[in-house]
Parts: sequence; C-alpha cells; structure tokens
Amino acid sequence: MDFTNLKEIRKAKGLNQEELSRESGVGRITISRLESGALKESSVSTLMKIAKALDCNVEDITGSFDEHKI
Repeated sequence: MDFTNLKEIRKAKGLNQEELSRESGVGRITISRLESGALKESSVSTLMKIAKALDCNVEDITGSFDEHKI
C-alpha cells in the first residue's frame, strides 16, 4: 500500500510528525516509516487514528490526494 499522501496531508494541516503522533496516538517512528515508504502495510486501526487526527478519510491517505478537499 502507498502512504505517500500522508506527508502531503500532514503538511497541509500544518502539523509536524511529532504533533500528528500526539494527536493520533500513533508513534512518530511509525508515521515517519509510513511517509517514507519503509512500511508498506498498516492496520486499519492505525490508519483510522491518523485519519481522524488529520480530519480526513483513510482513502485520502492511501489514494489520490486533492489539497483543495482539505
């Protein structure tokens, strides 16, 4: 799975990885590894926590990202 949109969405929301980690309850290293492509899979629970913290859908993180929708 591709999580490259995660970094774009996080930056569009004005958050750094540490802030997203605090808001989502997901470890900063996990977020970093998802953004860099080092992790190719993640649990639905983790993705839902991140999406909730970013006020977006899981599909936004894993699919095509449109900055104008945020």
